[in-house]
Amino acid sequence: MGASYYQFCPVAKAMELLDERWTLLIVRELLAGSERFNEVRRGVPRMSPTLLAKRLNQLVRAGVVARRGDRYVLTPAGEELRPVVEALAVWGVRWIGELGERDLDPKLLLWDMRRHVDAGAAPAGRTVVLFHFPDVPPATRDWWLVLNSGTADVCDEDPGHEVSVTVTAPLRAMVEIWRGDLAWPDALRAGTVELHGPEHLRRGVPTWFTLSPFAAVPRPVRTGGAA
Repeated sequence: MGASYYQFCPVAKAMELLDERWTLLIVRELLAGSERFNEVRRGVPRMSPTLLAKRLNQLVRAGVVARRGDRYVLTPAGEELRPVVEALAVWGVRWIGELGERDLDPKLLLWDMRRHVDAGAAPAGRTVVLFHFPDVPPATRDWWLVLNSGTADVCDEDPGHEVSVTVTAPLRAMVEIWRGDLAWPDALRAGTVELHGPEHLRRGVPTWFTLSPFAAVPRPVRTGGAA
């Protein structure tokens, strides 16, 4: 009975492929524009390279991903997962609640932020933004985002260019800004986030980055339990 159900239930067949750990996060990274192995790996940094290669090969065999030289691209079947991944993201924003400490990762934050630079608002030429998170371990405390003519790259080591402006903030505060839970003006007014650099750059920083695509998702009104 179990085998026949598994054979004829499309949900069960889909979950057989997609419910393994990390698989949907890999799909999400591909949907966001990553194509090469190291790009995908930067979007799922807690995943071992060996397991990432295994999951990518599984997706290729399933027809969800196609391998083209050193690039991994979604097939039409993979693209059809976009509304599924987006629906899960919306549900997570609405119902998962406050992020735990293990969910706060500066690498993931900056990797997502670099995909949402407003090229029309950022200065022309190269601009280096140093993000300093004083509340995280020294090894992951400083991150450089190099903006250059509409492109952006994340560096966890000093790229050797002059820093244009420094953003100093607790990691949670920057994650909350990115998620739309905390507004730039409120964070700056309260002193939670500090900007250091020429005045015209300090004024511009909040406009250089658009927020997470899910920042506008309405949060439910949470009510307390019975007394």
